[in-house]
Amino acid sequence: MSSTVTTRSGDGTIVVSPKNEASQNALCVICHGLGDTAEGFADVAEHLASQMPHIKFILPTAPTQPVTMNMGMPMPSWYDIVGLDERSSEKCNGIEASRAKIASILAKEHESTKLPYSRMVLAGFSQGAALSIYTGMQMEKAEEKLAGVLMMSGYLAGFGHFKVTPGLEDTPIFHGHGKSDPMIPYPMAEKSREHAMEKGASNYELRGYAGLQHSVSNEEIADAAKFLNTILPQDESCKIQLKDPSEMSVKELKEAIRKAGLGNKAVGLMEKSEFVRLVKDHREGKC
Repeated sequence: MSSTVTTRSGDGTIVVSPKNEASQNALCVICHGLGDTAEGFADVAEHLASQMPHIKFILPTAPTQPVTMNMGMPMPSWYDIVGLDERSSEKCNGIEASRAKIASILAKEHESTKLPYSRMVLAGFSQGAALSIYTGMQMEKAEEKLAGVLMMSGYLAGFGHFKVTPGLEDTPIFHGHGKSDPMIPYPMAEKSREHAMEKGASNYELRGYAGLQHSVSNEEIADAAKFLNTILPQDESCKIQLKDPSEMSVKELKEAIRKAGLGNKAVGLMEKSEFVRLVKDHREGKC
């Protein structure tokens, strides 16, 4: 039986979380690539969650907007892309808005569950990877330093105005990249590492995969899992703080029951106190 549950919301966000939400003690936000949606990496998130059920994965979907590089065609995009050469990658209209959106996801999780930023990771593929390093290394203050940044087939966008926030310099960065990538050639990945380190990043690992094009491979996903296990190991002392079931509304209780896959155990329950007891028992591992 799976120890995780996957939920989808109307705005395109997918969440893969521990079936018993009380066991969560880490978070990973995964941003998809240009023209894709959260669905594109849902299977990857579920695979990683099966190995690390203490991590909650949030996969947002980018807004649909015209993309200059693709003849102005509207598509899910974190920011406009004029071209993929070094000069064109400086022009990233909309990246600040997307950076704010991702930062707000982290802030909401921190405020609602008291999960420290040091137990959070930003990850992404291609354009989503560019957004992840752009956001993760420019968190507003040192107290918001993340556990790390995971990049797959990405690059450093807007490096001319990219600045590493003081105190975040040694944030671990793992960048996996196909050596046969025709979209974002491997030399561009090397330049991204070089530029990021010039700006202050001091813990940036770039790993190339022979024969891999603009995609991910089983080997890369395995390396990503190893990276996450290293920077976000199971840590019971960091369990999230959840709202007491007795203080939850019936709507909140029913949602918690749905997410936990306890619908069959809730059949016939009528009183709020019964829903409260079911959620409490689940969190305590009694059901």
